[in-house]
Amino acid sequence: MFKNTISNLSRIRQVAEVLLRYGFEDVVTSTPLRRLVSQSRRLKWQHEDRQVFETTRWERVRLIIEELGPTFIKLAQAMSNRADLLPEALIDEFEKLQSNVPPFDVVLARQIIEEELGRPISEVFSEFDDVTLGSASIGQVHRARLLTGEEVVVKVQRPGVREKVRSDLALLHELVRLTAGFLQKHGLANPQDIVDAFERSMSKELDYTAEARSMEQFRKLYEDYTTFYVPKPFRELSTSRILVIEFVSGCKITDKVQLQEWGLSPATVAENGMDIYLTQIFEFGIFHADPHPGNVLVRPDGTVVLIDFGMVGRLTKQQKYAFAGVFIGMARQDARSMALNFRRLAVTAEIPDMRAFEADLSQLIEDFAMLDVKEMSMSDLADALQNIIYNYKLQVPGAVFLILRALVILEGIGKVLHPNFNTFEFVAPYGAKIIREQYSRENLLTEAEYTGTQLLALIQTLPADIRQIVRKISKGELRVRFELVGYQSLMRKADQLVSRTILALLSVGGLLFSGLSLMGHYSPDMPYRRGVPEITWWSLGATGFMLLVLLLLGTGRKEKLK
Repeated sequence: MFKNTISNLSRIRQVAEVLLRYGFEDVVTSTPLRRLVSQSRRLKWQHEDRQVFETTRWERVRLIIEELGPTFIKLAQAMSNRADLLPEALIDEFEKLQSNVPPFDVVLARQIIEEELGRPISEVFSEFDDVTLGSASIGQVHRARLLTGEEVVVKVQRPGVREKVRSDLALLHELVRLTAGFLQKHGLANPQDIVDAFERSMSKELDYTAEARSMEQFRKLYEDYTTFYVPKPFRELSTSRILVIEFVSGCKITDKVQLQEWGLSPATVAENGMDIYLTQIFEFGIFHADPHPGNVLVRPDGTVVLIDFGMVGRLTKQQKYAFAGVFIGMARQDARSMALNFRRLAVTAEIPDMRAFEADLSQLIEDFAMLDVKEMSMSDLADALQNIIYNYKLQVPGAVFLILRALVILEGIGKVLHPNFNTFEFVAPYGAKIIREQYSRENLLTEAEYTGTQLLALIQTLPADIRQIVRKISKGELRVRFELVGYQSLMRKADQLVSRTILALLSVGGLLFSGLSLMGHYSPDMPYRRGVPEITWWSLGATGFMLLVLLLLGTGRKEKLK
């Protein structure tokens, strides 16, 4: 425990040094981090040639993240999907981050596989390729063949990565604790919640069984589809640290030349891919959240294959209806409908001025209504929606930003394959389908049943609750507590001011008493020192002590202001 504390302290000091080096002295000096950097170090930084300011503040944030390592990079990549929390310029910088991590020794990979399976590799695989297919910060992938003859890929977790991530997460929690006030003052309202959510995400990513379960869920949902395929995970050969998946051959979806050589229409492939993805969102409410070209393959028969289910997004039925309602309201040029669906979609939506909110949505509608269908861009719309969410501090589900990001990626893929590809033409039919589903007889009956159950539960518990309140009133046990929020700082300052005023008055009184005591007539028993009555010396001593306290309080306040 002590060793970890010392290690974290050293790492936090390193973070503070990096912040200084990139010109973020305000973060260090305005938080408890200043205690870890000497005054001479800060002065040295102030007098150095600060070429770092040739880049923007957001570029310097990205450079800091890159220097701090893989866990911080993964946090920034996750945050790049949260346009409700970060400004667009910072998100653009975070999207540039790449986790270029070289593969680890294949001997270690083999050792981990044997430890996890409890038997030699030769008893599981007839072939195992020592050359990796790819590597990342969490693990790497090898191609292999089972004894039964099936070709597979084996994902192996890096040795020690769990301990490293756990250590970095502890560091992140400590950094947030030290800088929470500064971050909140600059618009990041819930930094601790962000780190907690990231910790949950990393815990899932470090457990390969979660990815295997997601793949099995997708396979079940799409078992009747002939144009879409999800590779089979071998659960009996997989653990939290290794994942064995069926190998699927194919080309990247953007390999237009290969598609044409196979006799496939690139435009049809793009349309099938978009339909599959929109089905995931608007029908099943569970979707592959990282559809970049490397994760979307096409077989020679035109079947679309998705790989790497490490990132999966989910929407509840109500979130799905609200999200579709935003697009439907926009298509109908109804800003009020868009605003209402945004409020339904948001976890918390405290909009102080609904008229201004509707006016901004109306402006967004006008901007896009003037465009020809061919000129409309999902990327531009996603940016506009995310700016509104950020400006009004709407806390919407993270899945919404994953969807917007995925639609932008898919639009880019579509434009490579399809000369007239337009995302909105694909979304429109699904919007109409969602409306039919939302107001279908079955769904209305389900909603009525749920509402009735809630009302019945309220009616059943209400008499008991009322009796409990009446009992507390009759016994005089009911207490009402008022809490003034936002006045703590003002009250502290007032308290400090009163304390200093009292000390100052006592000091003045002490000085007056000391002066008057010199003119007093005392009995012969009063001792004198250097011709001054001893009572005067005691009075001067007490006055000097109070003045010293006042001086120390003033010095401490100045230090805090630095």
